[in-house]
Amino acid sequence: MPESASGPLTLTQRSSTPPPGAPEPWLRLCIGAAERCRLRGHRRSACGRDLVLQLERGEPLQPGEWLSGAPGDPPVLVEAAAEPLLVVRASDPLDLLRAAYHLGNRHVALEVCAGELRLLEDSVLADLLEQRGLELEHRQAPFLPEAGAYAAAGGHRHGHGHG
Repeated sequence: MPESASGPLTLTQRSSTPPPGAPEPWLRLCIGAAERCRLRGHRRSACGRDLVLQLERGEPLQPGEWLSGAPGDPPVLVEAAAEPLLVVRASDPLDLLRAAYHLGNRHVALEVCAGELRLLEDSVLADLLEQRGLELEHRQAPFLPEAGAYAAAGGHRHGHGHG
């Protein structure tokens, strides 16, 4: 649908299912992990429709979640965009656990999977991990990081800087 035909679509509600009786076609919002944390501001749907997110602050958007606005407006399905990732593996599970520990100390967002860790591409971290003898694969895929220990509290406070 051309943007000029009806202007920006303002989205104020989120749910795990499309709104009952929602008109088709549905729109898709394909965004990366960092964008899924920003619940306000302008975005573009996969077809180019201008979207304005005005969602209550809280948990990041999740792939498969539905956004809606005024009655009669098309709902929007959230999808995870493919991003450049490092996939980290080790022949010894203890080495992988150590890698997770060191990355956690650096506050690196991680997706924890069976037998591997995934993080956003970073050449400095890639060098560090290779120096520790870990296997790295470069992959383009959706990134679904762990929410972390402080997600429910909306952040964390402690005695060191994040410089």
